[in-house]
Amino acid sequence: MAFYQATGAALNQLILHNYPLSPFSEKIRSMLGYTKIPWQSANTREAPPRPILEQLAGGYRKVPVAQIGADIFCDTRTISAEIAAMANMPELIVENADAECQAFVEEVEQKMFFATLACSMSFKLNKKVLRTLSVLDVAQMMWDRIKMGRNATVKMAGLKTSKAILQAYLEDLENQLSRDFIFGNGPSIADFAAYHSLWFYRDLAEKSEINKYHNINRWMDRIKQFGHGKELELDPPLALEIARNNEPRPIEEAFKDDPMIGKQVLIAPSDYAQTASQGTLVGSKPHGWIIARQEPSLGTVHVHFPRHGFTLTPV
Repeated sequence: MAFYQATGAALNQLILHNYPLSPFSEKIRSMLGYTKIPWQSANTREAPPRPILEQLAGGYRKVPVAQIGADIFCDTRTISAEIAAMANMPELIVENADAECQAFVEEVEQKMFFATLACSMSFKLNKKVLRTLSVLDVAQMMWDRIKMGRNATVKMAGLKTSKAILQAYLEDLENQLSRDFIFGNGPSIADFAAYHSLWFYRDLAEKSEINKYHNINRWMDRIKQFGHGKELELDPPLALEIARNNEPRPIEEAFKDDPMIGKQVLIAPSDYAQTASQGTLVGSKPHGWIIARQEPSLGTVHVHFPRHGFTLTPV
């Protein structure tokens, strides 16, 4: 794809900072395909340093990150809610789901995600990685993931345990998929939450063990058919220009009723990659926080985080 020049109406289009082999990025890319929302793709590195994202989101180091003008959205929970609002599809917001669906999403994005990744190592996956990364890049990425895991509160199980977890999960999911999608005849947040790690396992690692699960494969093919939607490639430095040329959107008064509003805080994931972003708390929503960050080269940006899976600490 040709690089897109940031002009005119595209200034407020959703930008997804992602990289091709990122499972959680695939979750969002598939959701954008389903909703048919036009978006711009800004490619980022598989591991820090990520100087553009550091200017936009501060210390936050997970991928993907979404951007609309000078508003930055961290974690797929927050990004999904933003996409759902843009597309008027409330079924894509996890907090709108019933307790069973919410518990399912929590399970597949934590325990099942790590078990699936542990079982995904293969020669075919390695070949794909080396097509996009140098050996040095791979070594840096692996060292980064090792350091990230040392302080993580969620730990990846060993390969034997992971295989048992994955097999039980696949059998349960195969039996659950009596309809086109996990909880009904149309997709919900549960489908996209479950899809991306199995996409990594089936489509990237090409693990043949999944082939016998016919319901799962048909379900994955349905989601894959959504594609990635109306995607344009954005030269990543232009994302900074877009942030610089916009003001953060106004915050509703209802979200300013918190004693911490106006104070400096740190917000960080509570599971892994726990590097914090610092800023002034300017919004406190039922399911999220918003901080204002001042960047000399950008001005003010607002960074949005979910409450779930994150901690807020006063400076």
